Amino acid sequence: MTTEGGPARGLHAHVLDALGLAITAGEHPPGSVLRTEEVAREFGASRTVVREAVRVLEAMALVESRRRVGVTVRPTEEWNVYDPRVIRWRLAGADRPRQLRSLTVLRSAVEPVAAGLAAVRATPEQCAALTEAALGMVRTSRGHQLDGYLHHDVAFHRIVLNASGNEMFARLGDVVAEVLTGRTQHAVMFPDPDPAAVTLHVRVAEAVRERDAARAEALTRQIAVGALEELDVLAP
Repeated sequence: MTTEGGPARGLHAHVLDALGLAITAGEHPPGSVLRTEEVAREFGASRTVVREAVRVLEAMALVESRRRVGVTVRPTEEWNVYDPRVIRWRLAGADRPRQLRSLTVLRSAVEPVAAGLAAVRATPEQCAALTEAALGMVRTSRGHQLDGYLHHDVAFHRIVLNASGNEMFARLGDVVAEVLTGRTQHAVMFPDPDPAAVTLHVRVAEAVRERDAARAEALTRQIAVGALEELDVLAP
């Protein structure tokens, strides 16, 4: 007997990640059928573990189970592309450049508006936290400290989305976190972040603190444009 966090849980996570990566990478194209028995044999897992992984994949709309047919991979356009794990898997595959670009375009559409709203709605505590995150980015922007920089960068963008007061924007925090994390983990970042981009984050924090919505939105749009230009160089 295993505990909830024991070997069975670890095997479940392994099977889930392996299947998710394979599906999003196109190894199992839409319409292909996965047999539970074959998957169980491949991973040395019980059918129960495989079924649990399949249920999670079904919740993400990656697959659907059909009696007498098996587990069928669904068309790409039906996937829950906002699920952080789906994003993580897609960023790990050959489709990374296109995925990064589509997500960065999404950010460019949402984050400037969120920053403008944050300048109106942010609490003093959120303003202080945003400033601290921006200063943390400055401190870690030199000396190849990308992991430390990522921590502050993720915090900065989460605060902006949350401080907008829009619950739909706030829910995109995990999406943005996966994008930023994926860029760092897959080396789609310069060893030291662009100083101009770092400065823009500091200026956004200032604009939010000073309740200047127009400036906060415009500066955040510059950050988004810069991110797209970086992708042209690092992930063409």
